[in-house]
Amino acid sequence: MSASCATAGTEWLNPTEGGRWELNRRNFAINGIVATGASVMPPSVVAESSQGLQQLPFKPEGYNYWTWRGHKIHYVEEGEGFPVVLIHGFGTSAFHWRYNIPELAKNYKVYALDLLGFGWSEKAQVDYDALIWRDQLVDFLKEIVKQHTVLVGNGLGGFTTLLAAAELPAEQVKGVTLLNSAGQFGDDITTTDTSEETALRKFIVRPVEEIFQRVVVGLAFWLSMRPTQIEAQLKSGVYRNHSNVDDYLLNSIAIPAADPNAGEVYYRLLRQLISNPRKYTLESVLSQLSCRLLLLWGDLDPWVDHAKANRIKEFYPNTSLVNLQAGHYPHDEVPLLVNKALLDWLSTLGLSEPSLRTVPEI
Repeated sequence: MSASCATAGTEWLNPTEGGRWELNRRNFAINGIVATGASVMPPSVVAESSQGLQQLPFKPEGYNYWTWRGHKIHYVEEGEGFPVVLIHGFGTSAFHWRYNIPELAKNYKVYALDLLGFGWSEKAQVDYDALIWRDQLVDFLKEIVKQHTVLVGNGLGGFTTLLAAAELPAEQVKGVTLLNSAGQFGDDITTTDTSEETALRKFIVRPVEEIFQRVVVGLAFWLSMRPTQIEAQLKSGVYRNHSNVDDYLLNSIAIPAADPNAGEVYYRLLRQLISNPRKYTLESVLSQLSCRLLLLWGDLDPWVDHAKANRIKEFYPNTSLVNLQAGHYPHDEVPLLVNKALLDWLSTLGLSEPSLRTVPEI
């Protein structure tokens, strides 16, 4: 799992040598989607809003459900044509593509999938790892989409799409679009001490630390999931233009967070993200990719350095880059610009006729 994704949700809780966690008081008030500490940019750098765009109707009960490995998975399906699959970022859901789905569905068959543990999908009590979401997406393509496709992902969802595209046969994924994707290059990840644990630490210290960590994470999660706190954090710099920080967005975050198991899922995610940030790197995944890549990058993102986009393009030359004056969620903050750039790029892939060939077995 990427270190950048971990940073986005754990700025207040820092791992120290030997695996201990300690509080960063400056950034204590966090949640599963946003972090504090970023200043708002002046109006001169704020891009246009989404006024006039059609919005996906909000349904508190969700849209469609699919059973995967015994778990209930939510997804949206709209339009006809070549399939385009959208994967949300950390802590958000399929509803985060509210301004993109209706526009894309005019020309393509659009799917927006809720990853396990997020959105309207089940808050399963499992060990979360990058590969669980990769496998979920791969199986979704095989069982629901059943055609060649284009994958689009934001944040954590971006790295998930890369992993899935690298796993599938080369002809299966015709293109990948990343919006401020999670994932880091290997030389950007700080080496940590991996010395062997003593019996005392393993059987006494660690269990006590885990209890404390659960209490702290649970309290922080509960405090930060109040609608007023969610709104404040979204406006702290994650969205540079606040026009779309509205009730629709707040409900799409707060409703899943009210699930009785949401706090436990968040705790498990944090544990995994912190414990193994080096396992998957961008260069290892990109080196297995063969399709065309589009980067739609919010250059004002307080979490993901805009220089990452340039480095991805340098490492993987078959890449197109569009820089946007937006934060971490350009698809929701400046959807007019994202929709145009994405549709223009899709038109160059020769996807006018949908493929009827099913996804091959892996």
